[in-house]
Amino acid sequence: MKTRLVYNTKLLPVLILITVVCFNACTKGDNDGSPSVRPGDPKSAGISPDSAANGAMLTITGTGLGDMRSIVFEKENVPAPFYSTLNTETAVIFRVPDTAYGGEQNVILTNSEGKKLVLPFRVLAYPTVSSASLYDFVEGTEITLTGTNLLDVEKVIITGTTDEAEIISTDRKLLTVKMPATTLSKGTLDIINATGKLTTTQEFIYIPNNFVAFDDDWGHAAAYGGDVQSWSWGCNAYPYADLKKVGDKSLRVDYADGGLSLFLGSDWGDPVLKGFSDYFNAKFITFWARGEGSDVNITIVPDGPWPTGSPQGSGSYTFTATKDVWTYYKIPASFIKGGYSRLNFKIEGTTDKTVYYDNILMVK
Repeated sequence: MKTRLVYNTKLLPVLILITVVCFNACTKGDNDGSPSVRPGDPKSAGISPDSAANGAMLTITGTGLGDMRSIVFEKENVPAPFYSTLNTETAVIFRVPDTAYGGEQNVILTNSEGKKLVLPFRVLAYPTVSSASLYDFVEGTEITLTGTNLLDVEKVIITGTTDEAEIISTDRKLLTVKMPATTLSKGTLDIINATGKLTTTQEFIYIPNNFVAFDDDWGHAAAYGGDVQSWSWGCNAYPYADLKKVGDKSLRVDYADGGLSLFLGSDWGDPVLKGFSDYFNAKFITFWARGEGSDVNITIVPDGPWPTGSPQGSGSYTFTATKDVWTYYKIPASFIKGGYSRLNFKIEGTTDKTVYYDNILMVK
């Protein structure tokens, strides 16, 4: 059985016309879907807005703006992404690139014939800080701040003072400063670059104006005289030079059970015994801690003073010393109720664990 194909010669011209139209439509705009606009002699009526932060949408209006092939922010030649479908002979729409450098600079547009349009613009790249290498310091301590837009930082001062840090080095995402002395117990930093000022959310503790429980050794200025003492039980606590976060030594605590106990001082000779809480009004307990080989749960418990009838310290706060990583802890002391002269860092259960502490401070 034979199959017979029948062609309708009247439809053939129509089919050819449709094919030609489809081909032209597919090839128009260099196959990228962009409108058919011709390059011209670009002239601008302006860029709106004339200053903006990274990621903001910008619009350039004018004449002869067709077929732009590149948009570059002049500082360090940072290219701006844009959609050719949004490029017409009278308007170009694009965003400030996330990697653009802050400050006054030109935006340079180039079309397919190599003709350029140069427009002044100000990138608003305020500094940001996400973390710091240290949060406690003495005069001369170097601290590295991690964030963005830090390359053009001009000044770093402790907020509300004229105490200015020395800038050691700057990079796009890193800023290293040498900290000054200050009369404050703690404070934020004002960081100023070409765009403007950032006040950090992070607070930095000036060690000399607070109470040192341990730095490289037990604190040498306990409440009412003498040194801070270790009243620890069920563990071995000692200064340790081979692993530290700050300075020369950390406090290594080998727990079997029980806890590290810091005796902060008490006035034994007073008829009404006074504890540490009568001597120093702590708002925070700050320190660095690191678990060896595993996370370790630690509970801070106050106790004392001990005479009958005296208000005894109570309350507790549990934190986790992270496995093999130094972590900074800033704990509000509001969990402590009543008077106290001793802080116990207790481990749960009976188990062999090692925890390292550094720069244990009571902060005003």
